[in-house]
Amino acid sequence: MKPPPLSLLLTEWPRAAGTVARLARDWRGLADQPRGDGHRVMVLPGLFNSDRSNVVLRRHLDRLGYRALGWGLGRNLGARTIGADARRLIARIEAAAVDGPVTLIGVSLGGIMARLVAHRRPELVRGVITISSPFAASPRATHVWRAFEWVTGERVDDPVIAARLAEVMAPLPMPATAIWGRHDGLVASTACRTDACDALEVPSGHLGVQLHPAVLRGVGEILAQRLSSEAR
Repeated sequence: MKPPPLSLLLTEWPRAAGTVARLARDWRGLADQPRGDGHRVMVLPGLFNSDRSNVVLRRHLDRLGYRALGWGLGRNLGARTIGADARRLIARIEAAAVDGPVTLIGVSLGGIMARLVAHRRPELVRGVITISSPFAASPRATHVWRAFEWVTGERVDDPVIAARLAEVMAPLPMPATAIWGRHDGLVASTACRTDACDALEVPSGHLGVQLHPAVLRGVGEILAQRLSSEAR
């Protein structure tokens, strides 16, 4: 699988600017969604980002009636941050799951990490939502694999990475939805979903995708649908 064409990559910054403008226009109207049940939702940031990148998403979840949490691990530097076996991230999720399993929402690399933990500690995870997360293909299906190697200290051709990716790709034992966009200029859109999970397409690029009104509304709808299914 190849990364997106250069023509899409060149649209990323204009699309990000448009996302911010749409957010300012639509923010108030996004509150008109079904109310949550108060369970904890942890949001995992993308490569090199911290909890600050997800403030808007967490605020939206809070006002819908969920208890939104950041991951509290600083910048996402891959295994350097979460531990080679994800032990630091798992410890954070264990602490958050004192009242019951937690929904994990992961942006880009954060989504890959969310799926990894969901496979390894399924009793801690109520459901998973990935946002523009290339979990279904080689890292070379992105324009950021070299940055990934530089930031994380890992090599995408390492057999350890291949084994981890195979684990992440496997179907999850809990509800999983992949949010993706065909206009993504950094990661191949087909790398962000599989037939083994639900999928929601949004009209967004990659940069700032977690701020896009369609993503915020989509996350609220996905969570509401899951609550409705659980109540049946």
